[in-house]
Amino acid sequence: MDFDGLFSNFGELTTTGLTQGAIYALVALGYTLVYGVLRLINFAHSEVFIAGAFAALWTWGAFGLNQDSVVTGFGSIVFYLLVALLAAAAASALTATVIERVAYRPLRQRNAPPLAFLITAIGASIAIAEAFGIYTRRLPQGIPTIVKNDTVFSIAGVPITKVQILTVVAALAMMIALDFFINRSRIGRGIRAVAQDPNTAALMGVNKDRIILMVFIVGGAMAGAAGLLYDVRIGNLTYSVGFLLGLKAFTAAVLGGIGNLRGALVGGLLLGVVENYASGLFGSEWKDFAAFAVLVVLLMFRPTGLLGESLGRARA
Repeated sequence: MDFDGLFSNFGELTTTGLTQGAIYALVALGYTLVYGVLRLINFAHSEVFIAGAFAALWTWGAFGLNQDSVVTGFGSIVFYLLVALLAAAAASALTATVIERVAYRPLRQRNAPPLAFLITAIGASIAIAEAFGIYTRRLPQGIPTIVKNDTVFSIAGVPITKVQILTVVAALAMMIALDFFINRSRIGRGIRAVAQDPNTAALMGVNKDRIILMVFIVGGAMAGAAGLLYDVRIGNLTYSVGFLLGLKAFTAAVLGGIGNLRGALVGGLLLGVVENYASGLFGSEWKDFAAFAVLVVLLMFRPTGLLGESLGRARA
């Protein structure tokens, strides 16, 4: 164990972990929304994330940008980020809608057992990932430099870069917006009502199918935003990256208390920090091991996760 490496790089490991954890948190929101309403895990959600990441890349390509392009000028950067965000959110929301209509709704109408949903979701996940693999010929795709990873300021000697600020601030802003939407809007009240008691909600005039579709759309939009931030942060994209990232996002959702939106945020940030500390202490090859080991240890003592409150009982 390299304690010197951990303490000497503690600040950098923390900022990097929070940045990565913010992306986990955005993807985890989709898992926790679907579980909160349907009590099912959408294991195709990782490919919803990939759809958004590729949509952002294709949008930049449509404007003539390639992996060697470097965007300069504040106005141009904001423009390319906003356009790509809209495209990524729309593509992921559309992908999530197709998954709900094709893989989930027919099974719900036939009162299929939970195992059928699980198998169908895994099948949809593999099919979508392989489609992207065929399209890209399984080659990594370069991302244009939209935001330079320059240092903006330092805290106690730890450099804070533009990409880190963008990722964390954007994730927090979208999380706050989603929390407000769920707790304050009419649709949000419908989501919480269906999550708490779907039969009573239906008797009160809530359209259950419409609410479930909206849950997939909202969760998909969050994953699309995460895909955009992933592109900006990592700088390259492969068709299979969603598998491990999706598992970690699901881990973050369970860690924070699946079914709890704020728990997804806490779980994502915590997971990102823990796995980076592990890489500094044990080496980078232990990074993924630590991410899942901490989940097992936590659930042994707190099975409901850190904030194990159901979506149906969420409070503003």
